[in-house]
Amino acid sequence: MNVLVFDIETVPDVAAGRRLYELDDLTDAEVANVMFCRRQQETEGRSEFLRHHLHRVVAIAVALRRDDALRVWSLGDVDADEPELLRRFFEGLERFAPTLVSWNGGGFDLPVLHYRALLHGVAAPRYWETGDEDQSFRWNNYLSRYHQRHTDLMDVLAGYQPRASASLHDVATLLGLPGKLGMTGAGVWQAWLDGDRAGIRAYCETDVLNTYLVFLRYELMRGRLSAPAHDEEVERVRACLRDAPGAHLHEFLAAWSAA
Repeated sequence: MNVLVFDIETVPDVAAGRRLYELDDLTDAEVANVMFCRRQQETEGRSEFLRHHLHRVVAIAVALRRDDALRVWSLGDVDADEPELLRRFFEGLERFAPTLVSWNGGGFDLPVLHYRALLHGVAAPRYWETGDEDQSFRWNNYLSRYHQRHTDLMDVLAGYQPRASASLHDVATLLGLPGKLGMTGAGVWQAWLDGDRAGIRAYCETDVLNTYLVFLRYELMRGRLSAPAHDEEVERVRACLRDAPGAHLHEFLAAWSAA
């Protein structure tokens, strides 16, 4: 198994807001509020969630299952800037060419990463390969919605029907997993303003764990894992959490055991 489960956390790109809306005299929080208000106007009050190109990546968490090992971590150190996070993510794809697994990665995470890599000039030839240099990518690459090299679980499980999509928290909870713990995506901006970058990274890592465990059940459902092999992989996750540093990972294991 060579699988990389990933999730990103973002905040408003206030530098972009200043340039686009000429808001040089406002604080970051004030600029973000203007951006939210403009988005509400665009959506006629339905949402203040910003469009993809106005997000800034502040955390990328991954779970790498390769050979006989499983590792869960956040890319870079707690002070890593956005270009470094992007470089580390795409360098991992260059090195391992894994199957990517996400929850709504096709609808949100990857488009955001595209825009941010474009902004910072981050090269990712393996990711953008569609068969010109490597024929194996012609019928199975990261970019096509229906290819397996990137599995967006939310998209696949909904049968590619937006009306059938569900939240990661709901699906994880239905499967007896912890789901969201302590923070939600809506709280990331305030956590960022409060300087709680470690908390954002911890939240991102628990989302990755939920996604990976849903993926294991998906692999069982479609016959890629037998029941004993699935149980073995689940126990590998438990062992990883028992041995891992970080109170949030131990909290995740305790919540899982209590579910």
